[in-house]
Amino acid sequence: MSQASLSMRKIEEILRLKFEVGLPHRAIAKSCGVSSSTVSEYVTHAKGAGLSWPLPEGMTAEQLEARLYPNKGSSRRKIPQPDWKYVHQELKRKGVTLSLLWVEYRQEHLDGYGYSQFCHQYREWKNHLNPTMRQKHKAGEKLFVDYAGQTVGVVDAETGEIREAQVFVATRGASNYTYAEAHWTQSLPNWIAAQVRALDARRHLGGVPEMVVPDNLKAGVTSPNLYEPDLNPTYQDFARHYGIAVVPTRVRKPRNKAKVEVGVQVVERWILAQLRDRTFFSLAELNQAIAELLAELNRREMKHLGQSRLQLFEEVDQPALSPLPETPYEFAVWKKTRVHIDYHVSFDKHFYSVPYTLTGKEVAIRATEKTVEIFYQRKRVASHPRSNAKGRFSTHSVHMPPEHQFYSQWSPERFLRWAAESGEQTTELIRRALDARRHPEQAYRTCLGVLGLAKRYSPERLEAACKRANAAGIGSYKGVHNILKNKLDQRQLDPVSNTLLPPHENIRGENYYH
Repeated sequence: MSQASLSMRKIEEILRLKFEVGLPHRAIAKSCGVSSSTVSEYVTHAKGAGLSWPLPEGMTAEQLEARLYPNKGSSRRKIPQPDWKYVHQELKRKGVTLSLLWVEYRQEHLDGYGYSQFCHQYREWKNHLNPTMRQKHKAGEKLFVDYAGQTVGVVDAETGEIREAQVFVATRGASNYTYAEAHWTQSLPNWIAAQVRALDARRHLGGVPEMVVPDNLKAGVTSPNLYEPDLNPTYQDFARHYGIAVVPTRVRKPRNKAKVEVGVQVVERWILAQLRDRTFFSLAELNQAIAELLAELNRREMKHLGQSRLQLFEEVDQPALSPLPETPYEFAVWKKTRVHIDYHVSFDKHFYSVPYTLTGKEVAIRATEKTVEIFYQRKRVASHPRSNAKGRFSTHSVHMPPEHQFYSQWSPERFLRWAAESGEQTTELIRRALDARRHPEQAYRTCLGVLGLAKRYSPERLEAACKRANAAGIGSYKGVHNILKNKLDQRQLDPVSNTLLPPHENIRGENYYH
């Protein structure tokens, strides 16, 4: 695998796991879904470039590649790759050896791999195809996490409806020390929160292992590829907070997660089976029952070892764990987006400002329950309190362009000139939209949307729709679009009555709604 084939995020993860976590190259390779030789290559080049972790703030992918490969040229030789599937099949034939296949390969490709590298690349390919994973676990190394196949019914006391709760299971690699809890769904927030609680000293581990080994759940893994599972950005954020590596199990390979399979089986047999005849009326009640039986399970002696899970954990795993960070991980949602011409980004239908110089740039949004942060090239450029007001704007004045220097080709005057091409009614609607905002830039989305309807429906229909919208006091893109979609612009406007209603105590004036 060449360096050009890896994303910036994966290169960063390799360097983080090496320089911050201190994992061996083989473990890093498993976590990142690459070969050990690829890990060695990046680490060697990073050391030669004087890079460690964290990377310099604001470093771009191009700058990182230039530092790692300063002498890289466009004419760099690309080694022809053997057909490893063919090699693998041919080796099954009597008398065929790697040496023979290498000679045949070099006869076809004079600039190909040398023999030792040919053998090494084949072994790397074969290890991905069918690795032999010995289930030997070092102290403090791994925490296996998964969901039990069984669910537990919880009765709604008011309606009598039964809702099935999901049971999360975490198992220590060396000691078999086990944690379990129930929650409603296998969603990403529940998946992350369960692992945060599993690491909490008051609940379970009281320390951080080297790596977490999850099943390939959609919640934690965005693309469960057989060889290169790609972590959800939130899950990767969680891993960085605790300084751990996440090494997902491979798809449809139960032997690669034998430890957690056994842990799930133990929870199902010794906890869920004992709860089968009990009725629960809340999730809290169910979790209290699970916690009581879980304590018994961890104290029970394992006959084949002569010790309990708790004893083994305290003697073997716990001393090898890293300390917890000062604060637990706060769940955050990540989203990529582009900055709009009004120098705002949208998250959960609310608009947050960023520096106007980033207009048109791709940024990353990190949103917690209370805060929305925006990052550009790994550097935080804006932070706002999270708002639940749909369609509203959160704008920092420092993000706005200076009055004497307009930042782009867009302006209220340009929108009004564009609107005039459709007619007076369209111009009136755009003027009202611009005047309705404290800052005209906040209306640019509406203006672009409304004026763009002329291409879809024709300027004549847009003008007619704006006439109806102006008469009804409608000034939104959605309102104008609904008029066009339902062909209301093609109907004659009802005459407006000038007859005033008589005064009455039950009639609310216009100020009632402001």
